[in-house]
Amino acid sequence: MTTVFDRAWIAAHIPHQGSMCLLGRVVGHDAQRVLCSAESHRSAANPLRAHGRLAAACGIEYAAQAMAVHGALLADGAAPRPGFLASVRSAVLHVGRLDDIEQDLAVEAVRVTGDSGTVLYDFSLRAGDRLLLEGRAAIVLDAALPDLP
Repeated sequence: MTTVFDRAWIAAHIPHQGSMCLLGRVVGHDAQRVLCSAESHRSAANPLRAHGRLAAACGIEYAAQAMAVHGALLADGAAPRPGFLASVRSAVLHVGRLDDIEQDLAVEAVRVTGDSGTVLYDFSLRAGDRLLLEGRAAIVLDAALPDLP
């Protein structure tokens, strides 16, 4: 039996639910990288839209979700370790917005290095051969949630 890594699988393995689960499916993966696709950038109901637009910087959230998916895939059935986006560096936005991109997004995250407490990923978003966004993100694993009032 082949495992299907569709939107339902993604939603069951990352904390983002409902319309905040932005990715549509896992296209491919290995120990170092994951490639996902998304079509939610075209949706008028996308929760990241503001003033009728989806800014290109919102692509960082797409990439962060791909990183979470990668962690779930590497957990191989065990509960994935919770992670928090700690920093984004060298981000380059090659477009101003994503909602006017007609093609599905290809969201790639490549693990550069990591240890027991942090993981560093390079990420990119593409539409066909067109690079839309790229950068590097640090993920902190198992960080305690702050006490909120």
